Amino acid sequence: MGFNNFCFAAQVKSIKNVGGQVCQICGDNVGKTVDGNPFVACDVCAFPVCRPCYEYERKDGNQSCPQCKTRYKKHKGLRYVSNVAWKERVDGWKMKQEKNVVPMSTGQATSERGGGDIDASTDVLVDDSLLNDEARQPLSRKVPIPSSRINPYRMVIFLRLMILGIFLYYRIKNPVHNAIALWLISVICEIWFAISWIFDQFPKWLPVNRETYLDRLSLRYEREGEPSQLAAVDIFVSTVDPLKEPPLVTANTVLSILAVDYPVDKVSCYVSDDGAAMLTFEALSETSEFARKWVPFCKKYNIEPRAPEWYFAQKIDYLKDKVQPSFVKDRRAMKREYEEFKIRINGLVAKAQKIPEEGWVMQDGTPWPGNNTRDHPGMIQVFLGENGGLDAEGNELPRLVYVSREKRPGFQHHKKAGAMNALVRVSAVLTNGPFLLNLDCDHYINNSKALREAMCFMMDPNLGKHVCYVQFPQRFDGIDRNDRYANRNTVFFDINLRGLDGIQGPVYVGTGCVFNRTALYGYEPPLKPKHRKPGLLSSLFGGSRKKNSKSSKKGSDKKKSSKHVDPTVPIFSLEDIEEGVEGAGFDDEKSLLMSQMSLEKRFGQSAVFVASTLMENGGVPQSATHETLLKEAIHVISCGYEDKTEWGSEIGWIYGSVTEDILTGFKMHARGWRSIYCMPKRPAFKGSAPINLSDRLNQVLRWALGSVEILFSRHCPIWYGYGGRLKFLERFAYVNTTIYPLTAIPLLMYCTLPAVCLLTNKFIMPQISNLASIVFISLFLSIFATGILEMRWSGVGIDEWWRNEQFWVIGGVSSHLFAVFQGLLKVLAGIDTNFTVTSKASDEDGDFTELYMFKWTTLLIPPTTLLVINLVGVVAGVSYAINSGYQSWGPLFGKLFFAFWVIVHLYPFLKGLMGRQNRTPTIVVVWSILLASIFSLLWVRVDPFTTRVTGPDVEQCGINC
Repeated sequence: MGFNNFCFAAQVKSIKNVGGQVCQICGDNVGKTVDGNPFVACDVCAFPVCRPCYEYERKDGNQSCPQCKTRYKKHKGLRYVSNVAWKERVDGWKMKQEKNVVPMSTGQATSERGGGDIDASTDVLVDDSLLNDEARQPLSRKVPIPSSRINPYRMVIFLRLMILGIFLYYRIKNPVHNAIALWLISVICEIWFAISWIFDQFPKWLPVNRETYLDRLSLRYEREGEPSQLAAVDIFVSTVDPLKEPPLVTANTVLSILAVDYPVDKVSCYVSDDGAAMLTFEALSETSEFARKWVPFCKKYNIEPRAPEWYFAQKIDYLKDKVQPSFVKDRRAMKREYEEFKIRINGLVAKAQKIPEEGWVMQDGTPWPGNNTRDHPGMIQVFLGENGGLDAEGNELPRLVYVSREKRPGFQHHKKAGAMNALVRVSAVLTNGPFLLNLDCDHYINNSKALREAMCFMMDPNLGKHVCYVQFPQRFDGIDRNDRYANRNTVFFDINLRGLDGIQGPVYVGTGCVFNRTALYGYEPPLKPKHRKPGLLSSLFGGSRKKNSKSSKKGSDKKKSSKHVDPTVPIFSLEDIEEGVEGAGFDDEKSLLMSQMSLEKRFGQSAVFVASTLMENGGVPQSATHETLLKEAIHVISCGYEDKTEWGSEIGWIYGSVTEDILTGFKMHARGWRSIYCMPKRPAFKGSAPINLSDRLNQVLRWALGSVEILFSRHCPIWYGYGGRLKFLERFAYVNTTIYPLTAIPLLMYCTLPAVCLLTNKFIMPQISNLASIVFISLFLSIFATGILEMRWSGVGIDEWWRNEQFWVIGGVSSHLFAVFQGLLKVLAGIDTNFTVTSKASDEDGDFTELYMFKWTTLLIPPTTLLVINLVGVVAGVSYAINSGYQSWGPLFGKLFFAFWVIVHLYPFLKGLMGRQNRTPTIVVVWSILLASIFSLLWVRVDPFTTRVTGPDVEQCGINC
């Protein structure tokens, strides 16, 4: 009775004085309702909360009063307040509190509303529990593209689609009878371009941005005075050949990992040396010693980036924001230490240039086990994290482990994908972090808070359980300002992947990706409850799936409906296995043995590893000794461990393509997982990219070859995984990633047509009418409008967009073309053809020397040929017009337009051939003269304009002429 009277008195008093009261969450006035009455959020205790904070609490908060915990009732006529607006209000209130806070005195009175103290000067409740409410808010949020930018973009896409249909209808209905072959080829090419545009364009229908709240992550999982509750992360670094992948580059990547801003006991770095090189082993040993000095320096002064090579290379005033008197001295000392470290690493590299006849010998006099790179045992060395893994100041360092899996003749090792799967098993046995980050050896951590950014998604209680990986965009150092060959690939990373994030998530791009270990093990995500029926647009563009009631059942129901289950979905889910282990089904030894046998058949013959797969939160048994775990880790990287298991087919990185990244992500999305695209303001990771023409083309060749392999495999997204949980537009995106190399064939034909038209004086289009002119102009305008609006919502510059368009043509007629034929030879005939690159010595000095280095490769032949024949065609066409009179200039302009379109797109390729100061390599000159001669003679033989225009008509005059 007393409690009710107290609540009633508090309510009356609060309603009386509500005009002078402020919201106890954001600090604004409580305000009044639409009827003019004081606004009261809670009818029980009348705790002062303004309408926006009340609306947010009901929608995304605890849905109850912060004071008495009574569930809020719904007030009519109120609208939902967005997360960002509420956050801005709270942040503003916190700032005001910090400025106006008055020390507590004995004159303070206890609040009649209970649950805190009142500051007499400000009449604001000072209660830590309210501030901690921030920790219960979502760790990230999805930020849609403003409708003023995205809606015009969508309208233009539809408009372009309609104009494209009209254009193709006109082209088919109006054949060119005097050049039927050229017309037919052009129409087929245009139809293919339209199809490929649809597959590329529509997955970008729902682009989104994302915001993360690192402060909320810390408030929730890192409370002062308590051990950090952040999840452990195992970080993988893969390398093969230290002579092609310099050990100093790998060392910088490892150092940036060891110095990351994350609890040291939660970070483990695994370096995979798939070449079993003693140079890599010794370089890693030196790196671990230098890390003892480098890591405390980074954390003491909070420097960025934490890769020493790139930190010391920054051309900035490092004194600007550093006020510690000792910083200048420490920085200079650390730079000297790093220079000495570089000398030691370079000394190891110089020593490794000449291999001893008897093979390498370790410091203790024993032969190096990896002297035969194709026949050696598995090797594991823990450098940091165990005995004596402390830095120069006595603080703990993250764990650093060297791994080289076993290799024997007669076994299929599956290159990088096999090495990554070996790391998955080793890490599961030694540390078993629930999340994994994989990096190439040349991709260092540029943002020390990158792991925290990923954890805002992975550790979110609602979102995290459905996320298979968080993909970060790739950013690169060392590229020239003009980015001649589109090495930054900005259009792909800033447009395409952001579009996919609004559907089911971006594709996996091979590096800079944080994985959920559970997803890599082939398990399904939990099914989301279906709250409402999706609308027409969400069904059409966001994708929807029909959920059979049987899918939520377990046991016998699953077995009965197995005929209709998507083949990508595993037989057991993680929840099934955990329930089975803990439940009554395994009370007897026979059932337990059968379960263990089925798991070992799936994961391999390792009881320790199988047990680790059932630990959802990661970790290793405390009773296990270090020696026992190392012995088991050696076992799981043996070359025969994966035999008769599902590794590479359903578990881990998927085999069957040189681009194992696309295949791995596709299998996860087909099971129903979603991925996240995270673009922090400071790039999370940075790497190096090939900047000269030949290396760039060979890189694109490898990517395209992998796509062709997937296209002709059982995992082709055109026919694989129907009946599963892959969304419609997500499948569109994966189809586009596999069929895009095929565009090389129609692109090559279409780029050849202008030259053929100029040489034969024929054209692929009939005489254009006024209506046709409108269609043509509309098509070109819609193409430009699509590009402009795409740049507007994405923030990509026009120069980057144009470089991407140019390299699409350059790569299409060279790398993609070779990939198609090489893929067909490999799939159909089993012939593995490699296009090797030979380097020419360069005597250039200065920045971007490699950009002007010329390396001859067969990939250069098709673009060179296209350039020559189109230039010859332009000369021939102009010559014909000069000899024919003014009436022939009109038809010529259309032909010249298409020829110049090809030449302009190939201009960066031409610049690459010319090199610096226009010193063209001899081999290119020879090719150009040869091809020009062939096509010139062919043109004169087929259609000599001089006879027809300036000479007599032999058929009419005969001998009397």
